[in-house]
Amino acid sequence: MALPREDEEQLTQRTSISPVLYDNLVHYFKYASCAYVPVCPRPNGRHLVLPFTNPVTDVQGYVARDNEKKELVVALRGSLSLTDFLMDGQLVLVPFISPGIKTTPDDIRVHSGFLTCWNSVAYEVIEIIKHELGSYPDFSITVTGHSLGGALSDLAAVTLKAKFPDAPLNAFSYGAPRTGNQAWAEFINKSFGSCMHRVVHTSDGVPTMIPKELGYRHHGIEYWQHTDPPSAESTTQCSADGEDPTCSASIPTMGINPAHVWYFGIMAATPFCY
Repeated sequence: MALPREDEEQLTQRTSISPVLYDNLVHYFKYASCAYVPVCPRPNGRHLVLPFTNPVTDVQGYVARDNEKKELVVALRGSLSLTDFLMDGQLVLVPFISPGIKTTPDDIRVHSGFLTCWNSVAYEVIEIIKHELGSYPDFSITVTGHSLGGALSDLAAVTLKAKFPDAPLNAFSYGAPRTGNQAWAEFINKSFGSCMHRVVHTSDGVPTMIPKELGYRHHGIEYWQHTDPPSAESTTQCSADGEDPTCSASIPTMGINPAHVWYFGIMAATPFCY
């Protein structure tokens, strides 16, 4: 997909990411894609610890364990049902109160629907991670998700970092909408820095679907794959604050479009369950 907003000369002036980082972005998208699959015995070829779900909010995900990388991966599914889309539409900003969180800045506000969704499975996820870290105390934690799952992975990252402060934590979101206000974005940036990866594919309209005019703001760091075909050369690291005017925020939202469904040439919900 070509983007009309920039000419070829401007695109070639962008700084590409490294092949190693690009491979990592693809690697964790495969986990996010597996979260759409009702039964996935080996997510991304790794050991499935436990799936989790909530029948009221229709949140679905799983925890996997990668013994080679020594990490626990929490993957959360994106919107797939009417319930999910109803939760997506609850745009009121509310204080961030979640299991395991003791204190956060008083002015932090997050999307009420996303918070309800995450809190509906938070206790279960915390207990699974607690049990696994009891057996594998030197393992790190990675959270990932696409679309709604990406927004929930932000909330999960903050919760799990507060609950398990000694475990290194990384986060990868793909096509995620804005999740909270400016105080939230600043808190994420300060707490995670380069450990937070927010990926946007070309003209994906979901990341900009919730407008800044409602008080929302993206956190960093955005990795924008600005042109197809996907590669490290066509993916750039945007400014760390999250709202780089030269990256995906420069494109008027197109809502849920083909660019939202495809990342790195992979259709979301592709089952990497071998």
